[in-house]
Amino acid sequence: MNTSINSATSVSIVDNYVAVLKKYSDFQGRARRTEYWYFFLVNVVVTQVLNYTNIFLFGGSTVIGWLLMLVNLAILVPSVSVAVRRMHDVGKSGWYALIPIYNLILACTEGTQGANEYGNDPKVKA
Repeated sequence: MNTSINSATSVSIVDNYVAVLKKYSDFQGRARRTEYWYFFLVNVVVTQVLNYTNIFLFGGSTVIGWLLMLVNLAILVPSVSVAVRRMHDVGKSGWYALIPIYNLILACTEGTQGANEYGNDPKVKA
């Protein structure tokens, strides 16, 4: 049984995170589920580590609190852009990212296969 993963097709969490940051102001096109969720995962982990470090080591220091606020502010635009591109991948307008529960369902849904009105399928390498 061959359980190895083809390294040519696998993309690491860091690669996905950097790809989102590089396209921080790109609200056009489509984003795969892995791109969206790895970005979300890294942001949650980083902010929680900073938050717990602030609470347990510094007793709620305002310096770490300000750092946490700056991190959240720095990832605001990339977070919105990847959410809009994720909605585009399922064939919906980016405005659907504002609908609370439905956007979570769409973010978990597999994207439209093939090209749609927002661009080519990101899973297909051209």
